[in-house]
Amino acid sequence: MIIKAANKIRSSEITSEDVFLKRRELLQAAGLALGATTAAMLPGAGIAASGDGPEGQKLDGVTAWADSTSEKQTPWAQATSYNNFYELGTDKTDPQKNASRLITEPWSVEVNGECAKPGKYTLEDILKPHALEERVYRLRCVEAWSMVIPWVGFPLSDLLKRFEPNGNARYVQFQTLHDPQRLPGQQYPVLQWPYVEGLRMDEAMHPLTLMAAGMYGRVLPNQSGAPLRLVVPWKYGFKSIKSIVRISFTETQPDTSWNLSAPREYGFYSNVNPTVSHPRWSQAKERRLDGDGKGLAALFAEKQETQMFNGYAEEVAGLYSDLDLTKNF
Repeated sequence: MIIKAANKIRSSEITSEDVFLKRRELLQAAGLALGATTAAMLPGAGIAASGDGPEGQKLDGVTAWADSTSEKQTPWAQATSYNNFYELGTDKTDPQKNASRLITEPWSVEVNGECAKPGKYTLEDILKPHALEERVYRLRCVEAWSMVIPWVGFPLSDLLKRFEPNGNARYVQFQTLHDPQRLPGQQYPVLQWPYVEGLRMDEAMHPLTLMAAGMYGRVLPNQSGAPLRLVVPWKYGFKSIKSIVRISFTETQPDTSWNLSAPREYGFYSNVNPTVSHPRWSQAKERRLDGDGKGLAALFAEKQETQMFNGYAEEVAGLYSDLDLTKNF
C-alpha cells in the first residue's frame, strides 16, 4: 500500500477557541459538568509538553463501573498518539497530527430504518438523558497490539431503546462523518467512504457494548473518535466506529467498511479469536501498549497470549453458540 503524506494544515483550518468553547457549552447543557482546561490543549494541539497525564476537558460526576478490568492502563499520551483512524490518515501518528481538522460543533446523529422514532438528533439530544460511567476495557487491534483504556460513556442499549426498534430490526449499522475537509484521509481511496460498521441487535444490546463520549475522565479527543464512538470490547478495534453521524436499524446484515475492502481478511463479526489467523499474520499473540519501555524497546516488547473474545468469553460466548467461528469470523 502506498501511504501518501498528510497535507500540511493551514492556520485557517485550526480549531478556533470560540468553536472549542461552544463544544464545552454543549456538553454542559447535556448535564456534563466540565472542568477548565488550558489553552495549550485545544483540540489538535497535541499532548502537553509537561508529560503523560490526561489533558482536555474534565468530566465530573462520572460513576466508576465495578466490573472494569484491573489490568495496567495504557498511558494517555500513548493512547492518544498511536491510533487507527484512517479518516485522519493511515499512519498511526496521523490522527493526532490532523485532529484539529475535525470540527465537532455542531454535531447531529441521524436515526432511521426499522424504528418508531427516526429523526435527526443533536449531540445534546443524544447525551442529555444518560448518566456517564467509566469502564476500563481492552482495545485489541488486528496488527497484534492492544491497549487498556478507561472509556467514559453509557450502554448503547440505553440509547437504542429510545428509538424503539421494531420486530424487523435484526441489525444496527453506524456511519462515520463523511467530510474530506474535516477528515483529510477521506481524500484518498484507501477505503470506500463513508466508513460504516454494523452489529447484530443482540450484540448491540449487550451490556458490555458502550457508546463513548470520553476517556480517562476527559472529553473524547478528536483523534480517538470525538464526539461519539462505539466501544465493543470483545471485537477488534475497527468495529468500534468513530465520529458517528448515523444509526440505521436494518432487517438484513449491513455492509461494513473493512469487509467491503477485503472480505477474505475481515468478516462481519470480527470477534477476537486467537485460533483464527488473519491471512497475512497470526493473531494468537499481542503486544500490550502500557507505557513500559521507550522507542524500539516498546515496539519489540514481549508479546502475550491473546484471549478468546479479548478476555470476555464468559460474558459473550453465548451470543455465538450456534455459529462456526472459523466461517463467521
